[in-house]
Amino acid sequence: MVRKSRPRTTQRSELLRQMLRIRRFEEHCVELYSSEKIRGFMHLYIGEEAVAAGVCQALTPDDAVVSTYREHGHALARGVPAAAIMAEMYGKAAGCSRGRGGSMHLFDADRGFYGGSAIVGGGLPLAVGLALADRFQGRNRVTACFFGDGAMAEGEFHESLNLAALWRLPVLFACENNLYAMGTALAKSHAQTDLALRAAGYGVVACPVDGMDAPAVAEAADRAAESIRAGAGPHFLELRTYRFRAHSMYDPERYRDKAEVEEWKKRDPIEALIARMTAAQELTSDDLAMLEKEIAEEIDQAVAFAEQAPVEPLEDLTKFVHSEIPLPGDPGHAEVSS
Repeated sequence: MVRKSRPRTTQRSELLRQMLRIRRFEEHCVELYSSEKIRGFMHLYIGEEAVAAGVCQALTPDDAVVSTYREHGHALARGVPAAAIMAEMYGKAAGCSRGRGGSMHLFDADRGFYGGSAIVGGGLPLAVGLALADRFQGRNRVTACFFGDGAMAEGEFHESLNLAALWRLPVLFACENNLYAMGTALAKSHAQTDLALRAAGYGVVACPVDGMDAPAVAEAADRAAESIRAGAGPHFLELRTYRFRAHSMYDPERYRDKAEVEEWKKRDPIEALIARMTAAQELTSDDLAMLEKEIAEEIDQAVAFAEQAPVEPLEDLTKFVHSEIPLPGDPGHAEVSS
């Protein structure tokens, strides 16, 4: 399935809508976390919204997405319902992972969202495996794999990129370079900080992109996805972005200067796109107010759904721990004759 091109105004409007949805959803999650409605670890995507919105806009419903533990934005942009995500955050059985995954393990196979992973770089081999399966089964599908700059210090990054390049697999590697792997600055852990240059060493098409510019991300992702569909093999995008909040809700954030954070906030991707669209007379204050109202209603409905959703019954807690399909030799296993 080839993605149809859209008029620029429509593209920008959709990018703005998705970024605002992600931002407002997460801001509401902070309030719910503070009131202990949401528990456990939670990693916010605030500041990086242009990456999820731009890359996912380049994908078709047939494509696949593999994410990280900072995946609320990816899931929303991919089309996973806000209500299903919020219920998962609450740990309810109506959540997209049946309440068993929480913030770091969202999953929705029906929408091609093959989950977040709490393991740094853990999604990379999975993405390569999905792409290899597509090759075997003759599907012309792109697998987009999101990961952070810290994952490029992991062995599975190099193994995955090498194998994808060697076999020319249809993977779009989307590196969200926010300059910090948890609390470690990029320059303190990588001898070569030009990550696109490092990826190019594996023979893949690699380019850096301003990850704070949503239209630029969408354009780069669109070019990469179409090239991959045409059989050009894997592509790598280094999306240079920045998270405005701490690594996680438990992070005291003593490793970076507050002045640096404030300087990056001046490049807020949402405010930048609003300014650009307003200057081009593509957006009015009334348009923005209506959009904010629609998003607020969607989030309110998601919270209400999560609040009312039931928890999983105690007797189901061991369900899905082991396969329920009988194996050879087990009672109830039916032998198939040739």
